[in-house]
Amino acid sequence: MSQAHGRSPQGPAGGDGGGDGGDGWDPDSREARLTRATQVRELVDAFAAVGVDVGVGGEDGDAGDRFDEMAFLYARGAVLTRDADVARVRRALGLDERPPAKDDGDERARRRRPGRGRERAGSSAGLTRIELDGRDTLEAVAELDRVLGPGVATPDHVLHVCPKGYACPATEPVPSDGPADPAPRDPALGTGVRVVVVDTGLVGELAQKVDVLAGVTGDEEDASAVGRYRGHGSFIAGIVKAMAPAAEVDVEAMLWVGGGILESDLAPALGRALESVPDVISLSAGATTRHGHPLLALEAFWEHGLRHVKGTVLVCAAGNNGDRGPFWPATSPWSVAVGALEPDGSRAPYSNHGSWVDVWARGSDLVAPYPVGAYTYAWPPHVGETASFGSGWASWSGTSFATPLVAGLVAARASWSGESARVAARSLVRAARAHATPYVGAVLEPGMADAP
Repeated sequence: MSQAHGRSPQGPAGGDGGGDGGDGWDPDSREARLTRATQVRELVDAFAAVGVDVGVGGEDGDAGDRFDEMAFLYARGAVLTRDADVARVRRALGLDERPPAKDDGDERARRRRPGRGRERAGSSAGLTRIELDGRDTLEAVAELDRVLGPGVATPDHVLHVCPKGYACPATEPVPSDGPADPAPRDPALGTGVRVVVVDTGLVGELAQKVDVLAGVTGDEEDASAVGRYRGHGSFIAGIVKAMAPAAEVDVEAMLWVGGGILESDLAPALGRALESVPDVISLSAGATTRHGHPLLALEAFWEHGLRHVKGTVLVCAAGNNGDRGPFWPATSPWSVAVGALEPDGSRAPYSNHGSWVDVWARGSDLVAPYPVGAYTYAWPPHVGETASFGSGWASWSGTSFATPLVAGLVAARASWSGESARVAARSLVRAARAHATPYVGAVLEPGMADAP
């Protein structure tokens, strides 16, 4: 879910980050709308570069024509439905009942062909993607809502690390000299626990440079494909390792298309991640959807995958839209939804909120590993300015980064207490609720994982 919409301590030239991120924060300001439009345009262009036509949906569920008013993103030309509903969906659309093609199982090719432009079954257990043969996607879904009922078929939504773009200055990474903040915990925490980070991949050179990433494995990040989210996965892995230094952490490059992925591609990728039997899956991405319906592919992943793997827990970012959501899959009852706090313990104004947020953790101004090199800012207030990252560290803000803090604490708790990760997550949420912060909610802090 969901990155970089919080305050950072300094702007790229070492000046003030701009604004206090508090009462003056306005998601409808000119700066916020410009940032939102830039983020959405970059994501749409990234998918176009790999052959996927991504459309913008409006609040009414119809096609939108303004990037700054995006309510959801989807792949044009296809709908998703459960396997049991394929025949009636095809009949309702007047399509022939040819059997869908089977997934070819080629992992490397799949990662370079998101959506793959053909109907397929077996891409995620229980789910089929139906090609529309040139028909408008949202018109087809609206017709299916009327004929079969809402939610029987949905667009193939785009999940991304940077939703709507309700921005507080500054929204992008800021150079830091380190060290890690929060600081690494007891070196034994996380022993025997495996964490899978679903993100942009790992910068191998950085993992060799920064001690906190020692032992982290994963897919090498493709910097040219992820764009300005370069280093996002490595930053997150560093936060996990700070909370659970002894944990086995693997970074899967699933969000490689400009920081995004189609839900029909994410669900089977998560299914394959389950084959390694991880204790914790950390997902700093998500989506708003047409009419707020759950992500059908992720519901299928739960029904046919995660619920059958005893002990594994999915920790998700609550999103950075600054509203009550819903934001999927964090809103799903089978995930642990993490909202973001400011360093002073108050709710970060960019963080989504509501009773579906399970726990809160610091998400603003965290310091973690970041690739060495130059970064040119594209969002207000520092458009066009270039910062130099030479230390291997950066400061960054968002629910993206509150999420691995909680995932790391779950791993630490599981190793310390002997509980399964799913039970450890419940124990931590229960402890956080018992010491809830007034007007904020259940708060998790470093140190709570190994507290009696």
